[in-house]
Amino acid sequence: MGCCDATNPGLVGPVRDHERNLSPRGAPSRPNPGNTWDRRTALKSLVGVAGVMAVSSCAAKPTDGTVAVRLAFCGQLLCVVPYEMARAGGHFAAQGLNAELVYTRGGSAAMQALVGGAVDYAGTSFDVALQAAANGAAVRRVASTGRLPLFALAVSPQQAGTIGAIRELENYTVGISGLGNADHALLLFLLDQAGVNADQVRFAAIGTNLFDALRIGQIDAAMLQEPALSLITEAGGQTLVNFMNLSEAKTYLGGAYEFMGVSVRSNERDRRLPEIRRLAAALEGGLNDARLLPPPDIVSALPRALIAGGDVTQLEQIIERHRLSLYPEHVRIDVAASERVVAAQEVAGILEPGQIALDTLLDVDALSE
Repeated sequence: MGCCDATNPGLVGPVRDHERNLSPRGAPSRPNPGNTWDRRTALKSLVGVAGVMAVSSCAAKPTDGTVAVRLAFCGQLLCVVPYEMARAGGHFAAQGLNAELVYTRGGSAAMQALVGGAVDYAGTSFDVALQAAANGAAVRRVASTGRLPLFALAVSPQQAGTIGAIRELENYTVGISGLGNADHALLLFLLDQAGVNADQVRFAAIGTNLFDALRIGQIDAAMLQEPALSLITEAGGQTLVNFMNLSEAKTYLGGAYEFMGVSVRSNERDRRLPEIRRLAAALEGGLNDARLLPPPDIVSALPRALIAGGDVTQLEQIIERHRLSLYPEHVRIDVAASERVVAAQEVAGILEPGQIALDTLLDVDALSE
């Protein structure tokens, strides 16, 4: 139910430090909340996602003294930037890691790969980690690489002069990717905080093509990601709340809202602890590069399949606009930011109050000296 499951570019397959070829694009998938997160579910998912995922476990071990690690994550463009920068900047290598980055069709597929033993680590939205834990997966969240959700609530050009605040959404239609997805949960939380009766708001679950529906006025407002947000603004739409802006997140959510991060299997945490700390150091280097390097350098480090057919100049502008808010200075887990995600899911009815023990899921001690 993470945002990446609804909006990822569909990249599938591994990218090692020495490889730049990616498997073809595929259609995004959405998890079944009723599934059990077990090895059988994971392996079935991997076969359905891409053959390379099932075969890649046979990859040769490095012979240069480095440690091989396999990290799966969803292919949402702004999510992958720190990981690709860690690779391109040599941060994995500097930590003695031969990192294989495995793109999957959404965060749930990455989590299933972890639970099923096909990869060593999974990078997913925190929503996905929560759902995995709620369904019995024994995983630990050890690092954070994104502190804000990749959404904004925008109004159509036709309604830009009519809807000027969240409280005015009653009796209007708001587009979301799908019921129970991260954007839906976040929107319900936002309405609750604004004192809006959600029963008086019409929700249109229309998949990933929200931009066109909003542009032509089929819906009045929508939860958008980039580049749809930039495009709707250019078309005359209006942004009500941009959660990719840290200042606005503090105003509407109370602060950071845990998003992208890395999980490991619970029973391997102690054995892998030195490796986890090296992986975290490499990702922190990637975060630093994502925050500070010129946007053209960042875009040039991304897989070609990820940006094929896109407006590169616009992508550079999007990265420049959002990166200081999206990417934290360090990878240590923010417990308060995680609690806000839990609160949003409880308001949305996705989690029952008290269902998740955060002190079990969050491993705040993994990166302690």
